[in-house]
Amino acid sequence: MTWNIHGGAPWGGRRNLERVKEIVAAHDPDIVALQEVDSRRSAAEAISAFDDLAAGLSDGLGAGLGKGLGAHATHAKTIIAPDGEFGHMLISRFPFAGTHTHDISIKGRERRAVIDALVDTPGGKLHVVAAHFGLGFAERRHQARFAAELTRPDAAAAIMLGDFNEWQWRGAVRQVLLQALPERTPERTFPAHLPLLSLDRIYGRPAGLIVKSFIDPAGRRASDHLPLIADLDLAAAARA
Repeated sequence: MTWNIHGGAPWGGRRNLERVKEIVAAHDPDIVALQEVDSRRSAAEAISAFDDLAAGLSDGLGAGLGKGLGAHATHAKTIIAPDGEFGHMLISRFPFAGTHTHDISIKGRERRAVIDALVDTPGGKLHVVAAHFGLGFAERRHQARFAAELTRPDAAAAIMLGDFNEWQWRGAVRQVLLQALPERTPERTFPAHLPLLSLDRIYGRPAGLIVKSFIDPAGRRASDHLPLIADLDLAAAARA
């Protein structure tokens, strides 16, 4: 699952992370990437939205693994200010075999990063790259090339998920990433009240890995993007 939560605020509405947690928990995902996690507010009220979401979703994502195990989370905090933090995060039901955060920023543009993780699932190791690309054409092209080079040929299965901020049907991001990850979700996720653009996507490898994908219209109650959910068949990697 991937979702740009817009700080937990719907279009023109007030922030409410409880709605985000409820919608994510309803899908019971094994892995979820959340973008625009934002705890910036007055210093007196500042709490970490990263910690709040990780703790709030931990019980649900830890279900079935044994009492107290909870979820595993890693953060890419691209803004750390006196009144809070901003960035994106990756939460997994299964433990990480390794994680790394890469800075993919372009000089003069907003700071960006990708999370590079190896997840130890019951179906084998899954390479996961969680991303939130920039708004500029050249910026996204650079970030797509960098992210594509992260995909590990030694991992039997790999996905890249997040908000790629690309609205063109044949944009540079799509062309670059499909060479490394030939599977792609087609759903439109933005704007949430009338989705016209496929800004949020899940790419995968090998062919047959993504067996189903869909959006959840309930997400408009909590963000200006809709959450995107995909079912993966890790047995496809073994067959490949």
